[in-house]
Amino acid sequence: MSQWTPVCDLEQILPATGVCALVNNQQIAIFRPRQDSELFAISNIDPFAQASVLSRGIIAEHEESLWVASPLKKQRFRLSDGYCMEDASRSVAAFPVRVNAGKVEVCA
Repeated sequence: MSQWTPVCDLEQILPATGVCALVNNQQIAIFRPRQDSELFAISNIDPFAQASVLSRGIIAEHEESLWVASPLKKQRFRLSDGYCMEDASRSVAAFPVRVNAGKVEVCA
């Protein structure tokens, strides 16, 4: 059963970066692309390299969507839903994320 799990304070995630959190035994990459409180959460596991690296990827905008490029092989994953631009069959899971009383919470 999914539940909201507090991860950190919003201020602990710098704008234009991502962090990794362990939520219910899953590595989840949480991204804060801008100065505001908009957040995205996807699996941290790069399906091409089987490595826990997506939280360290570069955030970019393409065709009005936000994406993260894996730091290893540069495949891009859409932050809103985990869709992989290069190979849809290797898309990653996306998770609901919110800010509640200044705390970042992930539902997984």
